[in-house]
Amino acid sequence: MPTVHSATYELLRRQGLTTVFGNPGSNELPFLKNFPTDFRYVLGLHEGVVVGMADGFALASGRPALVNLHAAAGSGNAMGALTNAWYSHSPLVLTAGQQARSMIGVESMLANVDAPQLPRPLVKWSYEPSCPEDVPRALSQAIHTANLPARGPVYVSIPHDDWGHEVSAETALLSEREVSSAALPSEAQLETLAERLNAARNPVLVLGPDVDAYSANALAVTLAERINAPAWVAPSASRCPFPTRHASFRGVLPAAIQGISDRLAGHDLIVVIGAPVFRYHQYAPGRYLPEGAKLIHLTCDMQEAARAPMGDALIGDIHATLEALMPRLQQSDRARPEALPRPEPQVDPEGLLTPETVFDVMNALAPEDAIYVKESTSTVTAFWERVEMRHPGSYFFPAAGGLGFGLPAAVGVQLARPERRVIGVIGDGSANYAITALWSAAQYRIPVVFVILKNGTYGALRWFSRLLDAEDSPGLDVPGLDFCALAKGYGVEAVAVSARHDFETALQTALDDDKPRVIEVSTTTIEP
Repeated sequence: MPTVHSATYELLRRQGLTTVFGNPGSNELPFLKNFPTDFRYVLGLHEGVVVGMADGFALASGRPALVNLHAAAGSGNAMGALTNAWYSHSPLVLTAGQQARSMIGVESMLANVDAPQLPRPLVKWSYEPSCPEDVPRALSQAIHTANLPARGPVYVSIPHDDWGHEVSAETALLSEREVSSAALPSEAQLETLAERLNAARNPVLVLGPDVDAYSANALAVTLAERINAPAWVAPSASRCPFPTRHASFRGVLPAAIQGISDRLAGHDLIVVIGAPVFRYHQYAPGRYLPEGAKLIHLTCDMQEAARAPMGDALIGDIHATLEALMPRLQQSDRARPEALPRPEPQVDPEGLLTPETVFDVMNALAPEDAIYVKESTSTVTAFWERVEMRHPGSYFFPAAGGLGFGLPAAVGVQLARPERRVIGVIGDGSANYAITALWSAAQYRIPVVFVILKNGTYGALRWFSRLLDAEDSPGLDVPGLDFCALAKGYGVEAVAVSARHDFETALQTALDDDKPRVIEVSTTTIEP
């Protein structure tokens, strides 16, 4: 008879979840016992790093990723990273080892009390099977739930004495299942949408991360060219949905109510695709919509559609909806948008590089299909202005703003996309949240180029301190960090640079290598 252990591994195998990201504790050892040779285990030294690596892997591959956490403590350590996964629609299947069933009620050491409640509200579904025989079915439900629209993380707590129990041969039916969605608007809905677009006097597109997640980037370009509309990236951008040198590209909208309304003034129809309406951050109240404007929202997420404060929403598969819409749209005779001017080079002060110079060098030397995993919040605007991204899946940023994403996510993205070079652009304030990801990169020889921008302060906080009249707040600076020493301690070669020529040499050397490298760059401080 099959056991919970053998049935689960067969299920995972058939569903393609053969890479396990984890940091094991005693509760997890019965699951990891007799680990199959066709599976890969990626060890992280902290659960936040484990989930960050899995998050990057899932986002870049477009498939669910399996995470193995340790009871309540390990799950708690992972919660910060889980916040980003929730808002990025990352399909993570989180499993957590639980104490033996007979020991849970007395709250023995390592018992995860009321385990399904622990990760909420940052998961789509959370469950602890009521009996050992239900474990494979629960994991099957978790995998399909994570992968169905809108994608997102799920959580299953599994008592460690369940793995050896026998299960029915009928359990094999779970491995044969396929679950898919077909969310396409009706003909009437598509006709109405096309009529509104064709009748618009001056439409504008606002494109979000799910355009990239659904590989609808080329369709977004076709749409912009068909209706001759400018294309903005939705605020708090976690992915790049539109080529940044296209004539229609206008940059990233500010994450403020009045700021968005000001940028979109003069447009009579705002079409938001694959993004919430809107992910605000800075408190700048004002009108939700410019005078005379209407809004249409195309999304894969019913929760995003329901909570939006304005506009008409249509829920469906982003790629399929745009594909079906395009034949119904007339070619506009409006003047086409003109490309934005290229920014001028910056003058670097002695002994420092401006972030703008760093990004100019990256843009010149990196492969055209490079993937950038970015966690330097104070340099967001400069990055989008200066780095050309033309391919799908070229940019990942923490969707919830939770620090600790960049280093591990870069490792996970590189694991998922070995044919493309991954460059992690990390602020010195961000890097220490997940610095142990360097160890995983070294141990598994994952050739990520980590560029750490070192300015000795939390640059974004400095900016906010001025906005909030709180410049005397403590804890805004992080002096005395030596990332070369830290990197070498984890087994990663590193070099510190403070001049353009030295950075060019270091970056080219790193790109030519087949193992991870850290480049610490002394930079000026700029505003987001």
